[in-house]
Amino acid sequence: MSPTNSEIAALDGEGRIPAYVARPDADTTRAIIVIPEIFGVNEGIRKKADDWAALGYLAIAPDIFWRFAPGVELSPDVESEFQEALGYFGQYDADLGVKDIEAAIRWLRSQGATKVGCVGFCLGGRLAYMAATRTDIDASVGYYGVMIDTMLNEAHAIAKPLMLHIPTEDHFVDHAAQAKIHEALDPNPKVTLHDYPGLDHGFAATMGNRRNDDGAQLADSRTRDFFAEALA
Repeated sequence: MSPTNSEIAALDGEGRIPAYVARPDADTTRAIIVIPEIFGVNEGIRKKADDWAALGYLAIAPDIFWRFAPGVELSPDVESEFQEALGYFGQYDADLGVKDIEAAIRWLRSQGATKVGCVGFCLGGRLAYMAATRTDIDASVGYYGVMIDTMLNEAHAIAKPLMLHIPTEDHFVDHAAQAKIHEALDPNPKVTLHDYPGLDHGFAATMGNRRNDDGAQLADSRTRDFFAEALA
């Protein structure tokens, strides 16, 4: 497995998106986009990309804040950095963000990938849902995606498999929002929802105070099995 810092072309000639790329030891036609939380492409996100490469996928983690805070790396366990990240979240345009996911899909296909999936966390989980509704990605997974309940009018466009991991005590996604997500998506045969009773936002973080090891291992095993089938 060989990790590198790289750049990919944004859509519409907007510029170049910094990205962390982890290549597997052998050539592959399967790829994963790791979409960061609001904390940037930090150590935890890079480790997730490395883990996918170790499983034989070409993995890329694009810098979703590249337009206004390129290269930022923050820790959710440091209060000042957490507040800084919330500020970036407030600036972020998710409509532009999903275009950046589309750019990553195109780049991965230019690298020989015939099957492309994405897995996102927090804001990245929202983008994973948007990728499922707005792009031709082959499979998407969202962990504790925020604001999905406000975008359920797009659910009819889901054409490829989507999995969402929902901690029931997510303090950013309340019970009412979770109920709306279930009501809208449970009937869709393309969508799989997993609830994690008692767990909070960030439970599957690679490291740090938010991680719940049992919950993270369960969710990650489900994600690995999901991609193994959907990207076969």
